[in-house]
Amino acid sequence: MTTAFVFPGQGAQTIGMGKALAEAYPAAQAVFDEVDAALGEKLSALIWEGDIETLTLTQNAQPALMATSMAAMRALEAEGVAITQAAFVAGHSLGEYSALAAAGALSVGDTARLLRTRGQAMQSAVPVGQGAMAAILGLDLAAVREVAAEAAQGEVCQAANDNDPTQVVVSGAKAAVERAAEIAKAKGAKRAVMLPVSAPFHCALMQPAADAMAEALAAVEIKAPAVPLVANVRAEAVSDPDLIRQLLVEQVTGSVRWRESVEYMAAQGVTEIWEIGAGKALSGMVRKINREIACKPAGTPEDVQKILAGDA
Repeated sequence: MTTAFVFPGQGAQTIGMGKALAEAYPAAQAVFDEVDAALGEKLSALIWEGDIETLTLTQNAQPALMATSMAAMRALEAEGVAITQAAFVAGHSLGEYSALAAAGALSVGDTARLLRTRGQAMQSAVPVGQGAMAAILGLDLAAVREVAAEAAQGEVCQAANDNDPTQVVVSGAKAAVERAAEIAKAKGAKRAVMLPVSAPFHCALMQPAADAMAEALAAVEIKAPAVPLVANVRAEAVSDPDLIRQLLVEQVTGSVRWRESVEYMAAQGVTEIWEIGAGKALSGMVRKINREIACKPAGTPEDVQKILAGDA
């Protein structure tokens, strides 16, 4: 059994996530304490008792989801699971930072501060209302790239997230993305859903955020991860710290190649994927990419116990 650990991205956040882990495992509580200290605020109070609108703000959701993922990782470690039991780590967009923290490439405090900066930079790169994202359901990547090119009409419109064989997300200028949604439906997409996001992530409009992240990442230490990272923009394993730093910058404007990343891990012999943190969105994508891969959630104490018992 070859296992990979994967870490969720934005959209998985819920009020109360990670609280049961913190109550059950001192090491999980310590993660939330460390993130609170790194940010100089009680983000944990927002995660556990706040309102979902505030938690969903990009600058909050990104460090909050990382904290929850790391709390789950520390709970697993407390039960004797080592990160080196995974052949690979991978994360969806911000989840890539969680994966690197789990693999020891980044400290939890540095990761929290980087994600706060990333969230703020991504939010401020494009004025609210000028950008948009839409999920195109039922067309493959090649077809969606053609749709995006036709819809652009001089504006930015790109395939941003290749999530699974049935879902590709486009990102860019609001009018162009709206055109893409209509063109996609005309070309046979089952649905085209405008996403409730605050900015157009993973497209060229995010260049100011990429510049901000280049500066922020230059100031932190990145170590070689204990296990290789399957990087979003390469869909292949990397371990060199300087390359990881470069790819994290490219990731801000580049596509999240999730489908290809899962296919790569499967080709390397991965037969089981543990989703470390909030929700089960990645497990749903993995099942659509390769039904032979077993998916196990690890976001609650009950999940951890099921994994340990071998019946997850």
